[in-house]
Amino acid sequence: MQSITILGATGSIGISTLDVIARHPDRYKVHALTAHSRVAELAALCERFQPQVAVTGSAGAAAELSRLLAAKGLAIEVGYGEAALCDAASAPECHVVMAAIVGAAGLAPALAAAHAGKKILLANKEALVMSGRLFMDAVAASGAQLLPIDSEHNAIFQCLPHDFGRAPQQHGIAKILLTASGGPFLKRAVDTLDAVTPDEAVAHPNWVMGRKISVDSATMMNKGLEVIEAHWLFGMPARQIEVVIHPQSVIHSMVSYVDGSVLAQLGNPDMRTPIAHALAYPDRIASGVAPVDLAEIAMLRFERPDFIRFPCLKLAYDALEAGGCAAALLNAANEVAVEAFLNGEIGFRMIDQLIARVMDALPAEPVSDIDALLEQDRRARSLALSFIQR
Repeated sequence: MQSITILGATGSIGISTLDVIARHPDRYKVHALTAHSRVAELAALCERFQPQVAVTGSAGAAAELSRLLAAKGLAIEVGYGEAALCDAASAPECHVVMAAIVGAAGLAPALAAAHAGKKILLANKEALVMSGRLFMDAVAASGAQLLPIDSEHNAIFQCLPHDFGRAPQQHGIAKILLTASGGPFLKRAVDTLDAVTPDEAVAHPNWVMGRKISVDSATMMNKGLEVIEAHWLFGMPARQIEVVIHPQSVIHSMVSYVDGSVLAQLGNPDMRTPIAHALAYPDRIASGVAPVDLAEIAMLRFERPDFIRFPCLKLAYDALEAGGCAAALLNAANEVAVEAFLNGEIGFRMIDQLIARVMDALPAEPVSDIDALLEQDRRARSLALSFIQR
């Protein structure tokens, strides 16, 4: 029986994780559930899954959660804030951590799980985008097990040899092929993208996701962050990570070998598949997802991405090549820009312009510890906000 902490339990990944867990009560139980501010939803999940610990983002939210749990007669320990998140992720009673908090807020508890040697199911891109070397060093030092949850990275993981060990040159790996849906604006005229509304940007054609990650998919920053993540997860240089647009989202990613073979992982677009794979690895368990019907799909399409349509993807490649804290600057500026867009403060095409201005203005300095990294993150956010307010 494995005990699981779910960081970001009320989000789409958290809900999908709990769905898989509920299908296997003989294998998994919940140690802790966390949510930033969705208190009523968190209380309902606590009632169903009976965790030992529940964590919110603020004291006020924690007080409200305590009141709701008491009314239900539930004796669950309630905490709030970053320290409580880190405690939930590193607790001795916890074996597995689903790291699914969106954005930079998920970095500290994911790192805490890494330092504590947990089995980490990583759905938070920013942990590796911001602190790739620091995070991977922590995993190596503690003996933690790191398993990717992003459908693309999980697909790559499934297509690699079991003893891969981040050594592509030793296993005949020519390149990684990251597939991308292209989002809602793949065929929309480029000169009309200035008029994109937040509601249009979050209407993803294939996946049900949160608003921030949906906007990232529309700009393809999501894929750019995945390129950086793939570099750290699999030890691949940027020149050997290729993005291929595949609108049907059936092939989740591929690995190309030096002998000419290309291995692909296929599945319906449902996050329960990679979650079930990582939860049970190296075993396989039922996820609740129907198998792909290839005859019904009939045809699979592919095309190369256009950097004019998707400049955020190019910015991500540039950040990976620049090294140092460049990826952290990119991520911070993007988070600020996307929030401003969703709030109606800037237009859709100003997202990439704002990120580029921040990256041009701040040097990509090397970082050796988390405090220095967070200072660079703070500087990038402050500068991005100042550009918006001018």
